[in-house]
Amino acid sequence: MKNLGNMLKSAQQMQTKMAEMQARMEAMEVDGQAGAGMVRVKLSGKGELKRVVIDPSLMLAEEREVLEDLLVAAHADAKQKVEAVAAEEMQKATAGLNIPGGLPGGFKLPF
Repeated sequence: MKNLGNMLKSAQQMQTKMAEMQARMEAMEVDGQAGAGMVRVKLSGKGELKRVVIDPSLMLAEEREVLEDLLVAAHADAKQKVEAVAAEEMQKATAGLNIPGGLPGGFKLPF
């Protein structure tokens, strides 16, 4: 029974830390960029696109394909940063918790 009590206590601690981490992730914003900053995007900590900034020089019709590629690259850059921060936050949230077998497989953030 002592082991079960410890597991329940660990689960409660993890639940509290996860709620705190989710709140931090929701409040966070991450910038991504491409083309030496000519295209910039801002994502929420949950991966939602919040803002796009495009250098005016890319607004020419002949630059359309370049602009499209840079938007995709800037989004990928920001998404990678969100995932890195989420992984770091997850590690902090679970540090010191004795969870037999670790976290369930496939447990991934952001949410």
